[in-house]
Amino acid sequence: MSHSHSHSHSHSHSHETDSMGDRRLGIAIVINMLLTVAQVIGGIASGSLSLIADALHNFSDASSLLIAFAARKIGRQPADHLKTFGYKRAEVIAALINLVTLVIVGLFLIYEAVLRIFEPQIIAGWTVIIVATVALIIDIATAILTYSMSKGSVNIKAAFIHNVSDALASVGVIIAGTLILLYQWYWTDTLFTFLIAGYVLYQAAILLPETIHILMEGAPENISLDEVIHAMEAVDDVLNVHHVHLWQIDEHRNALEAHVVINNFNETENVKQLLKSEIKQKFAISHSTMEFEVDHCEENCC
Repeated sequence: MSHSHSHSHSHSHSHETDSMGDRRLGIAIVINMLLTVAQVIGGIASGSLSLIADALHNFSDASSLLIAFAARKIGRQPADHLKTFGYKRAEVIAALINLVTLVIVGLFLIYEAVLRIFEPQIIAGWTVIIVATVALIIDIATAILTYSMSKGSVNIKAAFIHNVSDALASVGVIIAGTLILLYQWYWTDTLFTFLIAGYVLYQAAILLPETIHILMEGAPENISLDEVIHAMEAVDDVLNVHHVHLWQIDEHRNALEAHVVINNFNETENVKQLLKSEIKQKFAISHSTMEFEVDHCEENCC
């Protein structure tokens, strides 16, 4: 059984980009796991809450990358008799897990910061600054590794936000550590913990509804159902379109099912092809199922 040259070429190209993406994620996971261990040791040694908070955040970072990595692998599996639409939604589920974790991390940081207001702790500034600087370098490296991949995937984007908030946490820790060394402003440690928590919760609040919308089989947000019906009814021989369902199979595939009333049953196949190409071109609806009905009554009785 022979494949055409162009098909095998495009297939191998996507396989190459997939394996390159996997390699990037693999490197990011390893460096983040190593960093977490270093930060925990540094945090315990210096007594810095924001450093241990940063380590906790970094561990969630490494975990989020690991979840994203596993979901990518699962999502590439072909459709089968159990998952007839394929496994692509594994990536949306991974994004949901990562975003919920972000919310938990954010709330935990607020809780810890509030405790610190009532029980201030002495912090060794130098240790904090050194470990946080190392953390920042690794966070930037991870962000570079995952940035281009995050544009087309809510899964990688959720992991990327974990990482960016982590980089901000490191910046906050460095500034707080410096201010503690120079002016003994111990409250800055608590302030930055609050700010980082705020950023984390803000990002989660933006991405969570989008992720849940896909899992709830919501209509694509950039497509108006009325416009789709209007475009379908503008096709020759189509009298009416009703019982329309429009949903996202995953981030990149839209699906539609509809009942279509036509005035000539002999034209069914022709009308079907016209409708499918119309909604694919105008609305990027790649999967559509249509049931055709004929209007039997005369025009005057309608």
